[in-house]
Amino acid sequence: MVQGAHKARRGAKRSNTVSSLFSPAKGTHSLKAVRQAQAVATNGAMIGLNPEVVDKLNEIVPETRRSIRLARESENRRHTAVVSASLAALVGATATAAMAGNPTKPTFNAAGETTTTSTLRPVNAASRSEDRVPLQSNGTQGTWSLGESNTALDVSAMSKSIANNPQIANLMDQDYKVLPAGFNPNHPTGDSGNNYEFSQCTWWAYVRRHQLGLPAGSQMGNGAQWADSARSLGYWVDRTARHVGDIMVFAPGQDGSNPTCGHVAIIEQINPDGSVVTSECGAAYQGKTFSKTYTADQVAAHQIIHY
Repeated sequence: MVQGAHKARRGAKRSNTVSSLFSPAKGTHSLKAVRQAQAVATNGAMIGLNPEVVDKLNEIVPETRRSIRLARESENRRHTAVVSASLAALVGATATAAMAGNPTKPTFNAAGETTTTSTLRPVNAASRSEDRVPLQSNGTQGTWSLGESNTALDVSAMSKSIANNPQIANLMDQDYKVLPAGFNPNHPTGDSGNNYEFSQCTWWAYVRRHQLGLPAGSQMGNGAQWADSARSLGYWVDRTARHVGDIMVFAPGQDGSNPTCGHVAIIEQINPDGSVVTSECGAAYQGKTFSKTYTADQVAAHQIIHY
């Protein structure tokens, strides 16, 4: 009885060793542990286990705390690696876009990986040339050129005088091809008011010039002296009628003018044949004006004050 009981206890111990394989308190995922338990249960005689049985045992056996911790650490490392790779790709794509001057639009998939797409396109000589072609109003690409062959560009319209007087600035834009070298449109005008005797030719010339927005000096002398006085102040003076408002200067006795004082008249009209129509005044007219027409040859014999 004693020996039987002893053997029974030994048998019970062996049975407990096999059953411990399935105990939650001592579970394991290791195939090695299963085979060690098998060896103990069979007194060291290894019996081959079907791999499907081993996999099933690993599914049934509960996880240990260590295996749970190791699995969590592995998952954290994998997540960190994915995020780092995504950030690196995003930074690279953004830097490339900033250097190229084109925006990028980063997007991410479900795994957190970047799927950034760039609007950059290969640059070559052809594409740069195409980019410079402007779009016309109908949406199609037109052509352009810059140089002497471009007759659509009006250079004169782009040139504006530095004259303070807007009327003179407009006239200078018309005369830019024939202006005297170094001409200063802001020269002194000599104007301090109308100091000429009423109804004299000089009085009317001063009044009419100011009506047209053009300057005239106040102390320019008798009519015959106006060309020299104007030239000394910086006015443009020659022998060509150019604009309405030009002053036509008569030497003493020229074309019927006063043999002592000469005369001045304002050009009101320039005809295609070069002749001009003037407005004039004199002491005998009591402030009233009259007009005369002079041929192109007559005009060329007179000095003309412009501005």
